[in-house]
Parts: sequence; structure tokens; C-alpha cells
Amino acid sequence: MKVQKSFQAQRKVGSLTLVPTPIGNLQDMTFRAVDILRQADYIAAEDTRQTQKLLNHFDIHNKLVSYHEHNKRQSGQRILEDLRAGKHVALVSDAGMPGISDPGTDLVQAAITQDIPVISLPGPNAALTALVASGQSTDHFLFYGFLDRNKKKKKVQLDSLRRVPYAMIFYESPHRIKETLSAILHTLGNRQISLVREISKRHEEYVRGSVEDVFQWATEHTVRGEFCLIVSGHEDIATFALDAGEEKAWWEEMSVQEHVDTYINEGQTSKEAIKKVAKDRQVSKRDVYQTYHVRGDIGNKA
Repeated sequence: MKVQKSFQAQRKVGSLTLVPTPIGNLQDMTFRAVDILRQADYIAAEDTRQTQKLLNHFDIHNKLVSYHEHNKRQSGQRILEDLRAGKHVALVSDAGMPGISDPGTDLVQAAITQDIPVISLPGPNAALTALVASGQSTDHFLFYGFLDRNKKKKKVQLDSLRRVPYAMIFYESPHRIKETLSAILHTLGNRQISLVREISKRHEEYVRGSVEDVFQWATEHTVRGEFCLIVSGHEDIATFALDAGEEKAWWEEMSVQEHVDTYINEGQTSKEAIKKVAKDRQVSKRDVYQTYHVRGDIGNKA
């Protein structure tokens, strides 16, 4: 167990401060964030060119070092050495909250492991900004981030989310938005969705409706900017196994064949799927095998 007193004087080590930066409108920058960027020994940035524009706007003159996905191991080690030596480092991403869909998480985990204080400032975040204006329930939600670029893997990911009973939040680029909307339609069905682009920028736009309608909109328009998708959850919360002792099992209304096929469609072999179905149903693997391959007459899936 580790206890961190964020603002108690640190004698031996420095601190890593996560500083959210505007996702569009520069007026969303907080006074505290500006002060931290000025006072830090230096700033670690995902894109130094992008961050330099922000610093110029707020008349901040501080050293920038590069920390991104492709140099995070080498750069991260240097930053950790400085933190252990007592320096205070501010970490920023391209925009928004560091650590959300960017390599900042690795640095945070490494700092915590080495008992270096990690302090997070509140600030801009695309996911929550889009969610609260989506018109969907905010009582519970799932932030998923970016789906895999590979079509097959994307389908497997979406298939695993079919029974989630609350709103799901995804990020997507303009190059894959149509493909992803199509995958959502064919895997999750024609649910309600809110598509948000260019949050807080001049061309901010919300498109709300069914997945089918929003997909049609995307095919008829030139889509630009970064997207945030809020997809409604499964309507029947009972099918989501929150408590296996009380809730209805998600596979209960499936035949053995359908149950096995579900696991196979998630990327497992028929042998692995049969083993999992036997465990789910608390029957022997032999019984499942016989039902699936012999009685089901679909042995070609072996």
C-alpha cells in the first residue's frame, strides 16, 4: 500500500504533475495549469511543436522535452532520473488530459512504483464533455477509447461489448469513422448514438440519432476532425452478468451451438470454446462436443 500526501513538502524526490490542456478553445486553460507550466523545472510534451504554440499564447517560457509513444522508454527513464533527483516535471499531451489514450499512463505507473508523487490537475476531457451533452444517461458509462484498427479485431472488441447495459464512449479518427460506424451497426445493432466532432472548436458539431442514420450522414458528408462516439447500452440490463448469483446468465437463452459459436467469433478455437461452454454450463466437455459436432451436424467447424 502506498499513501501520497500530494502537497506535503518532498525532501528527496520531485513530483510529476499531469496538466490538461485545451482540446480546442484556448480559453479553457486554467490559471493553475498556466502557473504549473511556468513553475515546473521543465515540461514533457507528446508533441513539442503543438505544445510550443500553447506556451507562446500564454507567454510561458520553459524548457520542453519530448515524451511520446515512440521514445517513451528512453525519454521516460531520463524523466524518472530527474524526478528522483528532486525536479518537478509537468506532463502534457497533444490536447486534453494526459494519460487518456496516450503514453502518459506508462510514466505515471513508473513514477508511482518508485514512490514519486503524481499530481493530476482537473481540466478538459473530450470523453466526458461529449457524454454530458449526448442526451444519454450518465448514471453509468464505459470509456473504451480507440477500437483496434484491424477490422476483425474491431469486430471481436465490439462483440464483447454487446451486452454492456450503459453508454459506451469511443474515440475515432476521420479516416476510420465510416468503417467504425458500419461495424457498430452490424455488431451492436441500430442503437442510439451521439457523434461529436471538433469539441469546443469553431466547427464543433453534434450528430444525434440512430446508428443507421448517423452512418448515412457520414457517407453523405466530408468528415473532418477527431470524433467522440457515445453509443447507447444494451436495453436489457439483466443480460449483463453483474452478479452471477442474481442476474440471468448472458448465454441462458442460447443453444449450445450458438454459445460455442459466440466464443469462436471472439477469436477462440473450437476446442477452447467448447471448454469454456462446458465451464459456463457446468457440464462435461464431452457432452458439449457431442452436441456441437455430432448432434449439431456442424463438424466442419472443428
